[in-house]
Amino acid sequence: MNPLLRWLRKLPRLMKYQYYKLLRAKGGAAVIAMGFAVGLFVEMFNLPTYGTSFLLIFPLNFVLRGSLAAALVGFVFGKIIYVPMSFLNTYVATHVLPNDFSVQLSFLPGWINRALLLNLKLIVGGVIDGAALALLLYFPIRYSVNAFKRKRKETRKLRRATVGH
Repeated sequence: MNPLLRWLRKLPRLMKYQYYKLLRAKGGAAVIAMGFAVGLFVEMFNLPTYGTSFLLIFPLNFVLRGSLAAALVGFVFGKIIYVPMSFLNTYVATHVLPNDFSVQLSFLPGWINRALLLNLKLIVGGVIDGAALALLLYFPIRYSVNAFKRKRKETRKLRRATVGH
């Protein structure tokens, strides 16, 4: 059997295993939710920084005590929703930045100055929207991880009681 095909057949099981491993991570639901929020926040302004903002995940996770695995999941989730969010990022930045704001570097052609302004708007809007999304999703993720852990604990308790009799 082709090794790639064999790996693809194992992929769902591997993903499920990584999912459960993430949910059982030490530190509890707050650590997982914080990591996800950090990853999502950073992704919202990652594209216009040409990927360099990805490096912010590591110190932010350390300072905010988030899970690195959850941050990577949040980062990937952010990649999935980035295209529709980029329109919102630009809209928010247009309303936050002054109307007469522009980027004018005299040694660059006009089209590069316009591209730099668009990137700046994506960064400013991405920081604002990313922070709002991170805050908005932190609490539901924390609640759902706690609910999963409670359900798992009850199931194990029932299983032990059944085996014990």
